[in-house]
Amino acid sequence: MVLDARGLMCPMPVLKTKKALRDVPAGGVIKVMATDPGSVADMKSFCEMTGNVLLASLREDDVFVYHIEHRPGLRDLK
Repeated sequence: MVLDARGLMCPMPVLKTKKALRDVPAGGVIKVMATDPGSVADMKSFCEMTGNVLLASLREDDVFVYHIEHRPGLRDLK
């Protein structure tokens, strides 16, 4: 699954990611694209807080790209 969060400012990339992960099966990976520089710290914190795994955090020109593995569990935010 790919989530295009380009052009959205904090906290929207994380909120959209949280919502999109509901449609990703356990162990599945979502690719998130964002342009907000604050999303780098936000995605890292989001994954740490929820138990999801940030597999990659890259920058391609002005786009930040994240690959997140969905790990539902006790720390999943509802």
